[in-house]
Amino acid sequence: MQVKVVEHPLIQHKLSLMRDVKTSSKDFRELLEEISMLMTFEITRDLPLVDVEVTTPVAKCICKELAGKKLGVVPILRAGLGMVNGVIRVIPAAKVGHVGLYRDPETLKPVEYYCKLPSDVTERDFIITDPMLATGGSSVAAIDLLKSKGAKNIKLMCLVAAPEGIRLVNKQHPDVVIYTAAVDERLNEHGYIVPGLGDAGDRIFGTK
Repeated sequence: MQVKVVEHPLIQHKLSLMRDVKTSSKDFRELLEEISMLMTFEITRDLPLVDVEVTTPVAKCICKELAGKKLGVVPILRAGLGMVNGVIRVIPAAKVGHVGLYRDPETLKPVEYYCKLPSDVTERDFIITDPMLATGGSSVAAIDLLKSKGAKNIKLMCLVAAPEGIRLVNKQHPDVVIYTAAVDERLNEHGYIVPGLGDAGDRIFGTK
């Protein structure tokens, strides 16, 4: 499967705190941002570098810097917003787009209601953020949308993934690598990840 589980001890510790039903919205938001920042180090591991000459207080030397790769971050509204600050703290030059999708409670299918992307979509690599990869429908719809606008290189970053969602994304978009902090057991009859951490959007914003 095209999935990479980021098993860094700090990420796993913070994820355990987020799963706890007693964790407040404030702490949940802060932990999600911290995990997103830590996961960004892994998801950007393959960014290209170029040699540059730098003059230190002692001497000139050859160092490395990013090769000018353009990046974009696209949260799936609304829960994906909780991951954006963590990503752009590490990549402050990245542009942020937005895709609005919600899951129909009856059909569990994604419904699009908003899309705003950088104008130079074809020139950017994109990271789609959504804490929960459950059925995979919203992620597939977001990837479909970005590709229809010309995006060619897309990665998906989530916090917790269900096997069902991973399979669907891999089937529909085998070129998209999924980065997650955990692969949980399954989905329940309501389409929630088990054991999961509940509705991420509700827990981030304190609303239902």
